[in-house]
Amino acid sequence: MGNETIGIQRQSGGIGRKILVIAVPILILLLFVLLGGGLQNLTKKPDIKKRSRPMLAVTASIAVSDTVQLKVNVQGESRPRTEIDLVPEVAGKIVYVSPKFISGGIFSKGDVLYRIDPADYNVAVVRAKAAVARAKQILVREQSEGAIARLDWDDLGAGKQATDLTLRKPQLLEAEAGLQSAQADEDNANIRLRRTAVTAPFNGRVREKVADIGQYVNPGSRLGRIFSTDIAEVRLALSDADIARIDLPMAFVTESRDNALDVKLSAIIGGKIRVWDGKIMRTDAVYDPQTRSMFAIAEVVDPYGTGAADGGYPMSPGLFVDAEIEGKILEGVIVIPRDALRPENKVYTVNQDGIATIHDVDVLDTNPERAALLGGVEPGALVIVSPLEQSQINYKFRVLDVNDPTIILVDVKKEENKKDKNKPEGQSSLAAAKKKLAESKKSYATAKKEYAIAKKKSRKKKNKKERNKEKREKQTSEQKEQDDKSKEGAE
Repeated sequence: MGNETIGIQRQSGGIGRKILVIAVPILILLLFVLLGGGLQNLTKKPDIKKRSRPMLAVTASIAVSDTVQLKVNVQGESRPRTEIDLVPEVAGKIVYVSPKFISGGIFSKGDVLYRIDPADYNVAVVRAKAAVARAKQILVREQSEGAIARLDWDDLGAGKQATDLTLRKPQLLEAEAGLQSAQADEDNANIRLRRTAVTAPFNGRVREKVADIGQYVNPGSRLGRIFSTDIAEVRLALSDADIARIDLPMAFVTESRDNALDVKLSAIIGGKIRVWDGKIMRTDAVYDPQTRSMFAIAEVVDPYGTGAADGGYPMSPGLFVDAEIEGKILEGVIVIPRDALRPENKVYTVNQDGIATIHDVDVLDTNPERAALLGGVEPGALVIVSPLEQSQINYKFRVLDVNDPTIILVDVKKEENKKDKNKPEGQSSLAAAKKKLAESKKSYATAKKEYAIAKKKSRKKKNKKERNKEKREKQTSEQKEQDDKSKEGAE
């Protein structure tokens, strides 16, 4: 019994060893296969999917090479060329003030604005006239006495030379001097009398009224402040770059308006832009030490009359105006719309594939409509005009004409279709086959769905027929039973 047990154990141990001998190599082989597959998966490069660019529609314009007239845009404040304090030249009480002499009043040259009490000055004139009359009488008397002295000397002088004193010449000169002095005093009295009327020295307006009727004033006292309306001036601060653009000499002065530079002056009045035509007539003698700018002076002739803006708007003192000065004319300058120029002097261009590029440009001149460039963009380039963030520069663009958005300059979809046509024939066939397969699958699924619906309808119809048949058979059976019962009752 024990020997049999030992034999059985040995037999089972041998079988186990045989299984291990067979299984271990298989397990090792499987392990290598699994490891190899894992390593292959680790070393295999993942499929790289080409990232498609988002698409965006923009408007663009074509950069052109053109002739450009440079312009300088600056600002300044209007002021009258002549502005003074009105003061009397004689003392006295004010007895008259012109109705025109009020703040904002308009007057003409020669108008009497103030009148000083002339009573004392009339008296002075009368006295001066009396003094002149006395001086004339003295002169006539001396002339007569001098003539008598000449006759006496001729009779008694015995041929000797008479002295001036003998002929009373000094007395005659004194009388003549006395007359001249009296006449001068008369003239002075008349002048002082005329000065009691304070008149306007030019055509102008009243800025400020200080003195009024009944007030006593002395020579030099302020009666008010007035300014001339003949010419208005605007001082324009020019930088070195501005001076170079308009080619203005440093010490520029001209008296002829034909030799002066044209300047357009404008301001918003009453909600509309008003424009005045002016001329640069001179520059300041020195630079402004604070701004390091040179001031040019523009003049507008008769700003309240013929020089007024449309609608009769004058260039009033204190009006802040924008000035546009015409400068040099340059050829071969690249011109783009003003909206195409981005901050920090950058321009976005787009090619025929709808891909944009950023360019740094050298700006020569700008105005609200266009920007003139010295370089950075080639003529013929498509420059993007639409508002665009720099973060959107990697988009693909469908480009429309800025002047007529119905005109498509670059269509990305058409370009992609062209690229598909340019693919190898095998790739096109494969794509077509895939498309047909997808359509076939779609048709099969649709047919299968329709078959299931038709089968369901047929089953419902068949069940309905069977129910109707059973109903008719049941009714026939019941009718037959009733007939049988009726026959039995009759019998």
